[in-house]
Amino acid sequence: MTYRAPVSEYEFLYRHVIGFDRVSATDKFGEADEDTVGAILNEAAKMCHEVIAPLQRPGDLHPARLENGVMRTSPGFADGWRAIADGGWIGISADPARGGMGLPMTLSATVNEMMAGACLSLQLAPLMSQGQLEALEHHASDALRDLYMPKLISGEWAGTMNLTEPQAGSDVGALASKAVDNGDGTYAVSGQKIFITWGDNDFCTNICHLVLARLPDGVPGTKGISLFLVPKYLPDGDGNPGAANTLKVVSLEHKLGLHGSPTCVMEYDGATGWLVGEEHGGMAAMFTMMNNARLGVGSQAIGVGEGAYQQALAFALERKQGHTPSGTIIDHADVRRMLAEMKADLFAARAIMLACAVATDLATATGEAEHRARAAFLTPISKAFGSDTAISVAQTGVQVHGGMGVIEETGAAQFYRDVRVTSIYEGTNGIQAMDLVARKMMDGGDAACHLMDEIEKSAEAARAYNPKMAESVWQANESLREATEWLMGQSDMNDRFAGAVPYLRAFARVLGAHYHLAAARADPGGARERLARFYITRMLPEHTGLLAHAQAGAEGLFDLSADDLAAG
Repeated sequence: MTYRAPVSEYEFLYRHVIGFDRVSATDKFGEADEDTVGAILNEAAKMCHEVIAPLQRPGDLHPARLENGVMRTSPGFADGWRAIADGGWIGISADPARGGMGLPMTLSATVNEMMAGACLSLQLAPLMSQGQLEALEHHASDALRDLYMPKLISGEWAGTMNLTEPQAGSDVGALASKAVDNGDGTYAVSGQKIFITWGDNDFCTNICHLVLARLPDGVPGTKGISLFLVPKYLPDGDGNPGAANTLKVVSLEHKLGLHGSPTCVMEYDGATGWLVGEEHGGMAAMFTMMNNARLGVGSQAIGVGEGAYQQALAFALERKQGHTPSGTIIDHADVRRMLAEMKADLFAARAIMLACAVATDLATATGEAEHRARAAFLTPISKAFGSDTAISVAQTGVQVHGGMGVIEETGAAQFYRDVRVTSIYEGTNGIQAMDLVARKMMDGGDAACHLMDEIEKSAEAARAYNPKMAESVWQANESLREATEWLMGQSDMNDRFAGAVPYLRAFARVLGAHYHLAAARADPGGARERLARFYITRMLPEHTGLLAHAQAGAEGLFDLSADDLAAG
């Protein structure tokens, strides 16, 4: 089964569910009209079908490898990278003045989803460059932007982000990497970084690393961290790669999945770097990169989930088993249930992710605080629910295949192995949930309440169309509002954190129902109405148990001691 980008699904969501017309109505994104968007999506889909999807299995079977310090990437990946770069897809949302397309983030997220569905291992490479472009655009000097951004956009050079160290994972403030001012506008950066996605390749002439390190006067913790741009090769007077910098790939990690994507241990030994942003302002610059990367992780996970769903559906339509009307397993009730859950959840996750992207675009185009708050609030939900959904879908895809699901030759297991890490990197989903109930509610819950007000208004308007579905969504939203008020009333953050994960999932469940209801209203009597009925009737009720868990507080959780957990 070869992946096919669901272009008609994207176009339906843009037109009827996420309100993309508000983005194209702005002066900044006025060129992104319906015809232009359709042409872009179809062109990107063609590349994914013809060039990227055929690299999925070779990347898994022939992983990237390090030979005498030289990176050797998977067969065909160089051609895939060139197709992505030549199509302009790396810089789809980047500044046109430096070679980008300047298109909305919504389109970038959609194209990234397509590429991830075709081959996530390769798609991670342009995603890293896109994040670096975002950080440079907002925080770097004009000289750095002018030199690095055009080459990153063209794909001549590639970018990475270097945060994690052996002793500093989620606790970034514990990093030990150091930087010393050379007195000539450059800095000497030293330290070791781990989990560096695409830390090197053999198809770009330079690799540009964004590295977090601490200056001698940097205070302990995150407030003392600075960000540096450290290239593999130092640019010469003409801006071309010159002398090798004092950095190297020490080793590659052996991973559960994503074998075609080299995950590197990097060593910096007094490597020459340039400050990005202010001294000790590294986390602010890095968060610019990470927030979009979190939206990117949500989109890439959904892409893999889509690939897993397509393969499971094709198998179910072909696999003959038992006496059914079609003679295949798709007419077994449990198989039909699994496929319906996969499809319904992917729709919900995709709608949430694209709604987040629309809010990001509206914030960029208008500068209005409400759009910024909406985008910030939806980011952890998009990342966590998108990746959790994709993992569940990929796992269910293995189940649909039965015994053949654990046979590697079918490719079903690769989707699960590849997507599993998406709930971990760019901030674990537990951290996303904690961010949602803490930092994202520092506004007194305004962003959450505005979103719930919209859901309530939409459900009220849908009563004349379908009273039963509308009432279910309305009631679920009221339960969510009560749970949100309870959370806001907890002064002990552990009481919030103990139920943060179920709260995030409940919020996503209700949002998913909201978007399914919008889809049903746009397709009365059609397949989307039937899918919405399935989701609202069978999947939305999960929110009840999740909200009960969210409001249980921390007391019962910490009543279980470490000894209790270890007891036989």
